[in-house]
Amino acid sequence: MWLIKLAMSRPVTIMVLVIAIILISVLAIARMKVDIFPQLDLPRITVIQPYGGMDPAQMEGYIVTFYEQHFFYISGVDHVSSRSIQSAAVMDVYFQPGVDMADAMSQVVAQVERSRAYMPPGTVTPFILRFDVGNVPVGFLVFSSQTRNLGEIQDLAYARVRPVVSTTPGVSTPPP
Repeated sequence: MWLIKLAMSRPVTIMVLVIAIILISVLAIARMKVDIFPQLDLPRITVIQPYGGMDPAQMEGYIVTFYEQHFFYISGVDHVSSRSIQSAAVMDVYFQPGVDMADAMSQVVAQVERSRAYMPPGTVTPFILRFDVGNVPVGFLVFSSQTRNLGEIQDLAYARVRPVVSTTPGVSTPPP
């Protein structure tokens, strides 16, 4: 009740206050940056080395140690962390802030190729991924049907839906 009495006794003050709030709101909205993902500078490159049949201890001894030794020849490396799991090794190479990541990626690829000379026979080419916000999916399309089996749904998603979605600007569509 006191709010209404204040507004009735000082109408000019209330009008000035309302106009000031509207102007500040318009300025705040005009200057606000809108982005789904903020600019993240995470200087990290991940190397994933599969090798079928090796347990984690063997992956550590036969594969990871050679990679880690070679990764420290790359300029700008902050630290390297690795995880060995059944039939795969995942190594993360972290770089210091401000490092040119394109150059760092080329150096990582060169050192991976250099390390492959020490790998056991039958070692396949590793996956080398630069961590980026663009690698994170922002949505998934999920399909289900009461009348079609999984193969038919996958064929429809691949032949009909994927071409439509991939024509949208900025969209990356992996295979279903």
